[in-house]
Amino acid sequence: MLRGFPPVVAADTHTLILGSFPGEASLAAAQYYAHPRNQFWKLLGTVLGEPELHELAYDARLERVLKHGIGIWDVLDACHREGSLDSAIRHAQPNDFKTLREHAPLLKKVCFNGKAAGRFADVIGQAGYETLVLPSSSPANATLSFEQKLLCWREIRFTKPA
Repeated sequence: MLRGFPPVVAADTHTLILGSFPGEASLAAAQYYAHPRNQFWKLLGTVLGEPELHELAYDARLERVLKHGIGIWDVLDACHREGSLDSAIRHAQPNDFKTLREHAPLLKKVCFNGKAAGRFADVIGQAGYETLVLPSSSPANATLSFEQKLLCWREIRFTKPA
């Protein structure tokens, strides 16, 4: 059974980006979105006006993202999987979203990085959060260019704290 990572959130987090589950490169590095071809950090940095975000050390990236009120987590806490493809996930165990309000009381919007994570949008939406399913930043999602993905990812910014 593979285990995911704890949430990267703060008391002032207003927007959370959920992936499905860390890929092999991320699990090996113990870092969210560690695969060198994953566009997550570049997309998010561009959206936040921090184009150098993907070049920073991992801890500095997390710190910058949190300063913008953005959090990072995954839909799944644990699963069995060979390789990194979401389609290979078996025996999935979801994260504990009931405690999310305790960790991030200002959370208003939950964005899903890809369709696999986005399958949980209805459940999260019923809990009172605004939801947005984004095109996956994964290198496996080669159907859209960076620019096409960025057009959708810019929607992250349309949530401000109350």
